[in-house]
Amino acid sequence: MNRPRGAMAGLERAADAVELFERASAGLRRLVPFDSAVWRATDPETGLITAPMLVQNLGSGEGCAAYWENELLEETVVPYRELARAAVPAAGLRDSTGDLPARSARYRRLLRGWGIHDELRAVLRIGDRPWGLVSLFRDAEPFRPDEIALVAARSRPLATLLRRFVRPPAPVPRTGVPAPGLILFDGTGEAMSINDEARQHLASLPKGPSFPSPLGVRLPIWVIGTALQARAVADGRDHGDARVRIRTTEGRWLVCHASCLTGPGGRPGPVALVIEPPAPADLAVLIAESYGLTPRELDITQLVARGMTTAEIAATLFITPHTVRDRIKTLFAKADVSSRGELVARLFTDHYWPSSHPPN
Repeated sequence: MNRPRGAMAGLERAADAVELFERASAGLRRLVPFDSAVWRATDPETGLITAPMLVQNLGSGEGCAAYWENELLEETVVPYRELARAAVPAAGLRDSTGDLPARSARYRRLLRGWGIHDELRAVLRIGDRPWGLVSLFRDAEPFRPDEIALVAARSRPLATLLRRFVRPPAPVPRTGVPAPGLILFDGTGEAMSINDEARQHLASLPKGPSFPSPLGVRLPIWVIGTALQARAVADGRDHGDARVRIRTTEGRWLVCHASCLTGPGGRPGPVALVIEPPAPADLAVLIAESYGLTPRELDITQLVARGMTTAEIAATLFITPHTVRDRIKTLFAKADVSSRGELVARLFTDHYWPSSHPPN
């Protein structure tokens, strides 16, 4: 097996996603010099940012909200949602605009005022699933095409390393969790109402860029980003889901989803954002993909979890028992288990059963 070299060396030893970002950033800087950077994890199904985030040498974190608001509501030059589907998952601002960066609303409104000359952005993806976003900034020289290609080549390897941190390191204790939390945002994006359950959920989220609100609580960028996405969908700027999954400091999962209500005359009204424990279906695909399972392997695992025999699984999926046995062997290898019971515990019980089934 070939060992990772250069900017990829040692990344597999990272203990968590933040350390992975730090190691990757340090290694990449030696090959593609930059002055500042932002590394973000994303929900692979929606592409929205989630915890954790690493901001390096970019001043106050308050700019993160303005940057993400611009990304979702204004930007038309290589936005992340297009870059996630592009043939090459990285692009430079000046390279993409023919050295006319003012074509970008992001540059006009933010980057120029921050003293930034060029931005190289990349999506860390596996197939069509984005697991992270990277922005590298330079204060003087533009990023060259060969540097952009070098960063693009690291998209899949970094995404492969990043997705394994979706898995909690150990089973989460079965503790009670609050009921769904609700936050209402007015038409200008200002938070105007919150219930006690939402305050409890917000207190359990990991540290990261957050912003003051009139409600007396700071709202994390992942919550603000979800509300902004709901507004973008209502305004017709995007068709994606305003939904993101976030792991708390206790190792539990929460799902944050938002929608824009209808106001007088059919105009977009307030945005209602709900934070709540996930249903099993909210995490099944996420956890399965963190182990590299294919959709068919997930189907088999779910049938195994229901107690079906090899013959019953074969009949349900219209495949041969031999194929089922081969797929289960592959599942054992990917999940590093040796029995069906261990497989179910590793992929399901250990990850989301505690948060979905509070103790009696």
